[in-house]
Amino acid sequence: MATRRDPMGIGLAVLNRIASSPTIDKLKLRKTTERAVYEGAKGGFRVAGATTRAFKRVKGGGKPARLARTSDSGVFDLEPTEDQQMIVGVVKEFAAEVLRPAAGDAESSDDTSKEVLAQTSEFGLTLLNIPESLGGLSEDRSAVTGVLVAEALAEGDMGQAVACLAPAAVATAISLWGSDAQQQTYLPAFSGDDVPASALAVAEPRALFDPFDLRTTAVRAEGGGLTINGVKSAVVRGSEAELFVVAVDLEGRGPTLVLVESSTPGVTIEADPSMGLRAAGLSRLVLDDVQVPADAVLGEGAADDYRECIRLSRLAWAGLALGTGRAVLDYVSEYVKTRTAFGEPIAHRQAVAFMVANIAIELEGMRLVTLKAASRAEQGLDFSREVALARRLASEYGMKIGTDGVQLLGGHGFVKEHPVERWYRDLRAVGLMEGAVLV
Repeated sequence: MATRRDPMGIGLAVLNRIASSPTIDKLKLRKTTERAVYEGAKGGFRVAGATTRAFKRVKGGGKPARLARTSDSGVFDLEPTEDQQMIVGVVKEFAAEVLRPAAGDAESSDDTSKEVLAQTSEFGLTLLNIPESLGGLSEDRSAVTGVLVAEALAEGDMGQAVACLAPAAVATAISLWGSDAQQQTYLPAFSGDDVPASALAVAEPRALFDPFDLRTTAVRAEGGGLTINGVKSAVVRGSEAELFVVAVDLEGRGPTLVLVESSTPGVTIEADPSMGLRAAGLSRLVLDDVQVPADAVLGEGAADDYRECIRLSRLAWAGLALGTGRAVLDYVSEYVKTRTAFGEPIAHRQAVAFMVANIAIELEGMRLVTLKAASRAEQGLDFSREVALARRLASEYGMKIGTDGVQLLGGHGFVKEHPVERWYRDLRAVGLMEGAVLV
């Protein structure tokens, strides 16, 4: 299951990036940190896309760099490698001491602090699936590592975790399916110090949305490019994003992925208020006769690539559900042992103890099937069955864990004094969201 690399590999590369960063003294991972939250209401706006960066197009012609599949050791081993332990250890501490304390303010402002986002870039989150030859950290697929990182971040706060992981989703998509020219044009920005805000836009604002039945269309224009029309919903940090990977129906032939820069005429952003994930700054992306060149289609636009994108995205959401579910379990376990009724802790009540135990059982089942799917994905094996199971369990049990967490706190579960009500709302997104994150 685990990524097989020398312990001096990815883990130390990430730690070296953090150690060499000028912001490490401000970060102080071992001391609870209060973070200023970016101010700015997200309600009722419609603005043009961000225009802060111009990507210099590079003419490619060579073979695109692809991450190698990891080999099967033949041993069933759920123990993370030393690399993975180092990465997850740093991320978990950051989630506990930075994301968790900032969660309330981030939700109130419907955005994640720019300072928090800048600090997560020091971890090299966008580099995990960029080949070393293009400035990344690995030559092997790291879907398992991606799931473990998503889980660790979400244990702090799912909304901020989604905001932090959104640029990595775009970098991963370009690495996995982009052409040589697309990789040379865009990936250097993701491997630098100033990582562009970017988003993978798949979902559309309609009931019973099916990612394989898209109403956002791309048709051939007279000049040889493409004209895109449609609306995307739940776009992470859409008002600040500089680059989008957009799922479109290409001339009625089926769904594919297209690169759209935010400065392109016809790109506008609208508010998209949500029940949960408010810290992710969700927006609507409106595409009105947007003209893009023909080579904006990601890679060769193969149907298999799009299917893999949807599966890897669902796998990432399952990882986020694991982290939030673990946060619920840890919180309610402590609460029921300290909350007293009729002269004793409510944990002594059999019904309460069984409910907590069921959360742990459900969480363990979710985790096993999610890691199995990730392991098969990075080996290049068919993982469609496993990711379908992970999606089903994360959707069903994720909502149940959130509901039971609120129920175990009784009246306290309904008020914002305790974070469980926020976790409940965030967990309900797992079965609804498409795109946004990728492993």
